[in-house]
Amino acid sequence: MASKLEVLHELIEPVVEGQDCTFWGLELLAQGRHSLLRVYIETDQGVTVDDCEKVSRQLSAVMDVEDPVSGEYTLEVSSPGLDRPLFTLAQYESHVGQVVNVRLRVPFEGRRKYKGVIKGIEGDEVVIVCEGHEFLFPVDAIEKAHVVPQF
Repeated sequence: MASKLEVLHELIEPVVEGQDCTFWGLELLAQGRHSLLRVYIETDQGVTVDDCEKVSRQLSAVMDVEDPVSGEYTLEVSSPGLDRPLFTLAQYESHVGQVVNVRLRVPFEGRRKYKGVIKGIEGDEVVIVCEGHEFLFPVDAIEKAHVVPQF
């Protein structure tokens, strides 16, 4: 699955950037024979419906030609929002001090889900303080992570 995500990333990022948007990340969710390809975009002024529409149109055209996803799928383009998912070390680093929910690919110390504050980055690992303990998770071991909005 990781190699398919890498192929999609390489295909999608230039299209998004060509529409004056920043590529934040993507998710490919297999749902039986029908999948969901969710692409997150960002702009300095905030993401509008028009931004999502123009990126979606361009991506649809490229995806129809390249056909990187087998079978039926729905393409969804959106803003990462306040509870934004985190995909890269740079994104984790830009959210140091914020609370995140993390789900690991495989259990660590008997569990896969952690909630804590991002303390920093060490090499290719994310440092998270959870329940008074400091954990270092390799970014590749993290299946999913979302910022927890604080109001």
